[in-house]
Amino acid sequence: MTAPLLENYARFHSGDPEATQAYLDTVGFQFEPAINDAALLDMRVNGIYLPGMFIGYTQYGKAATIRATPERTDYWFLLPVHGSLEATVRKDTIDCDPRRGVLTDPSRTGQLVRSETNCGRLNIILTERAVRRQLGALLGTPLPCAPDFAPAIDVMRGYGRSFAGYLRLAIDDFEGEGLMLRNPIAMQQFEQLVLTNLLLSHPHDYSQALRRLAKLVASRDVKRAIDFMEANLAAPIGLAEITAAAGVPGRTLLEHFKRYKGISPMAYLRRARFAQVREALRSGESGERVTDVALSMGFNHMGRFSVEYRRRFGESPSETLRQRRVLPTAIRAPTWSGRLRPLSEAPEVPLPPAPS
Repeated sequence: MTAPLLENYARFHSGDPEATQAYLDTVGFQFEPAINDAALLDMRVNGIYLPGMFIGYTQYGKAATIRATPERTDYWFLLPVHGSLEATVRKDTIDCDPRRGVLTDPSRTGQLVRSETNCGRLNIILTERAVRRQLGALLGTPLPCAPDFAPAIDVMRGYGRSFAGYLRLAIDDFEGEGLMLRNPIAMQQFEQLVLTNLLLSHPHDYSQALRRLAKLVASRDVKRAIDFMEANLAAPIGLAEITAAAGVPGRTLLEHFKRYKGISPMAYLRRARFAQVREALRSGESGERVTDVALSMGFNHMGRFSVEYRRRFGESPSETLRQRRVLPTAIRAPTWSGRLRPLSEAPEVPLPPAPS
């Protein structure tokens, strides 16, 4: 059995069945350990709360059955990292292992999980409010009820592979320096990535409505969105705020950006933040550090930031900074005022195609 994940974020650990049930009572779950399993109970819950989700690791040691109480109105994605579990979601029974996870939601009653001996799993728990808000932004209208997702997710291919990859990237960050937790922009970017891709790529009962919104609209809506993003680069904004500024449904805006800009609004926002960092490094005050400027724009992993920066601009962030410092005072650019140059003026090396 591999070591538990996220041990620096322990929330509960016990081998006592009564203490375990008492804890699970407080979070809305019923717990029944298997009578015929000789393994010892080793209940462990580790995890981190973000504004709209919980990312964690859970194990029981002993085989057990866990049932959600009606008070639970969130969505949970469960993916074993070792061992297996079986999830019953209405009439569907999903066998899960490290190659296949399950997504359950509040519109499905009788949610039941049977965790096998020595099963340890990763979890993403999404609040119903966050899911409904993001889907409402995509559709451009409030939702009459929460979306109902297809329960099985194959994490070896397609969207499921990307979804599991997002989760593992976040855990790598949390187990490292944990910079995302100290950076509201980075947390917002991660939540937007998870929610938007889930709603656009994984089947649910609003999928057809989203496809119907894939139509052409005037380029002025893209301009309104761009103006809003460039005025709020240092703020933790998401798709809901951008679509409100553009005045069109999120799905329509996504298609519009794809036609006119070749990228999504959130990809454009990331590109604009890179341009802002470059502008700050080229014209900022002496003594300014690359890390401080990058963090101010939501880039919390310095290694990945530096690699992507070089791909975009053909030089490292430190090289940009050194070039500013060696300019004679008389010809040095004025101190950065916070105003972003148009992206069309920013030199950029094209990125390679994103992996599927």
